[in-house]
Amino acid sequence: MSKKKEEQQKQEQIQQELSRIHLPRGKETFGIIEQRLGGSRMRVRCLDGKTRICRIPGRLTRKLWVRDNDIVIVEPWEYGGDEKGDIIYKYTPTQTSFLKRKGHLKQLEEFDEF
Repeated sequence: MSKKKEEQQKQEQIQQELSRIHLPRGKETFGIIEQRLGGSRMRVRCLDGKTRICRIPGRLTRKLWVRDNDIVIVEPWEYGGDEKGDIIYKYTPTQTSFLKRKGHLKQLEEFDEF
């Protein structure tokens, strides 16, 4: 019985970790920051194959500090969604390694080959 309890605890722990990490919903996608352009704008290469000029919304300008090669969640705009978007969330290095381990960023590894 102790093995079953240990397995259940491990599964519950994995579920808790997954629930803590913010994943893209709906139209949101993962992206990698290629270049900072100034004025809270940056060029982001999204995993849907498009490069967008994204900005940090005003409510997040003081809270969200990003650098090149950070992994973020991008929400495309309704109008001009192929060219522009908003950065909603930035992943820490530990969260990034967790996402890679769990297979959420497999497309990212394929992108890095080019």
